[in-house]
Amino acid sequence: MRTEKLDATADRTRFSGVVAELGGASDMVRPYGLANRSTGTPVTADTRFALASGSKGMTALVIASLVEQGAITLETRARELLGEDLPLIDDAVTVRHLLTHTSGIGDYLDEDTWEAADHVLARPVHEYLTTSDFLGDLEGHQQAFAPGDRFTYCNGGFVVLALLAERASGTGYHELVRTRVLEPAGMVDSGFFRSDRLPQRTAIGYLSEDEDAISNVFHLPILGSGDGGMYTTVTDIHRFWTALLAGAIISTDMTEQMVTTQVKVPDDADDYGLGFWLRPSVEGDVDPQLVGQDAGVSFLSRHDRSAGVTRTVLCSTTEGAWAMWDALLD
Repeated sequence: MRTEKLDATADRTRFSGVVAELGGASDMVRPYGLANRSTGTPVTADTRFALASGSKGMTALVIASLVEQGAITLETRARELLGEDLPLIDDAVTVRHLLTHTSGIGDYLDEDTWEAADHVLARPVHEYLTTSDFLGDLEGHQQAFAPGDRFTYCNGGFVVLALLAERASGTGYHELVRTRVLEPAGMVDSGFFRSDRLPQRTAIGYLSEDEDAISNVFHLPILGSGDGGMYTTVTDIHRFWTALLAGAIISTDMTEQMVTTQVKVPDDADDYGLGFWLRPSVEGDVDPQLVGQDAGVSFLSRHDRSAGVTRTVLCSTTEGAWAMWDALLD
């Protein structure tokens, strides 16, 4: 049985996290391991975990809501709102380029060379509390290619999007996510939390599955921004997909733009929309998904549109989610 395979995989990989399948005829939520190794606190079905790059979908939806409001457009050029900041970003870079990872801007975090133990931030982690605090990390990176030329995954582009959203709306990024995404979706257990002030039922991230592994507290910003850092539960993620596709966050027309292929991703089974990975399904649909990996974080969630089922793996280590994902889909 699948649950037996999940249990065996969790035991073999020393998995700490939650695996869930929600929305079908019978829901399944299976927690494993410890949320805090120092206190021995176990993971439960409603433990919050960080999403890493899964947060990019929230940033994309903030932008989409501002597009619908008329505060910005997909063809707005970044320079119109950046002013004198980040002068190396090409004048032709648009919001659409940033959302589809085709902007060509130089990235502050090169995932081709990144290792979980790396300290990638330019300053101490406690200095990152606002989107503007990331400007120093975003500066000084030359344009890698002409805007629109090709797909290259870019973390910095989503921090730039958060900055553009703030300047177009006059509201801070975290407030934009809360009011425009989390509240409409009914995501009551989700949010951007300071790593030095985590709420109850929140897992600490660790750099490996080893019992003596160190936490990720010195590896990530104390408060994330547009490219990562939100926390959620498996139940809230199902609420998210359900609300998104029902038109509760943005209109259904705008949602379809977000989850329709905008760019083919070379050498990958997935395509990319506007802030969302897309997996062609056997029924001929395209199922949206969010994926995240960072120091002490791994996360995957895909919504089966034909069945209305959300499959999610939340994990408090860097690599742990992938073996469990394969077992979940088997």
